Amino acid sequence: MSLLNNKPGLQRGEASLPAVLLLLLVLAISWVLWSGLYKPLVLGLGAFSCVLSAYMGHRMGFFRHRALIDLLPRLPGYWWWLLREIVISSWEVAKLILKPSLPISPTVVALQAEVQGEVGQVILGNSITLSPGTVTLDLDQGQLLVHCLTSESAQALRDGEANRRAARLELG
Repeated sequence: MSLLNNKPGLQRGEASLPAVLLLLLVLAISWVLWSGLYKPLVLGLGAFSCVLSAYMGHRMGFFRHRALIDLLPRLPGYWWWLLREIVISSWEVAKLILKPSLPISPTVVALQAEVQGEVGQVILGNSITLSPGTVTLDLDQGQLLVHCLTSESAQALRDGEANRRAARLELG
């Protein structure tokens, strides 16, 4: 699977109008939902920041990775699952920290990503890091090196739910 946008008539990294509009739509909806402010000046600044972000994304090569555009419709479901995992991990880490004995067992895990594309591997690594108690230390050719606060969280990572979800996100 090629991550480059190889449509006829488009140079490498050049954005198609539908891709730019989809990104602007996602950015605008996210901004409006998260800001909660609907005054004209603030909405104008938000629109400017969305356009500026799309322009900077184009300059940085965002549109070269066609996989990013393809997975945008599947992201909300993945985000809900990830949010649930972050809340559960936060609760578990808080319980560990509050115990006087501090029962941690730091472990480093080597994990082979099921995701084949660079974009999916980065999403997997960042998702692992977002969950409290785990940090992705390295990503090299699909191999992730992850530090886990406990052996239980290391085992949960080895069980592969995050890996499967990231692969499903990329493949559809």
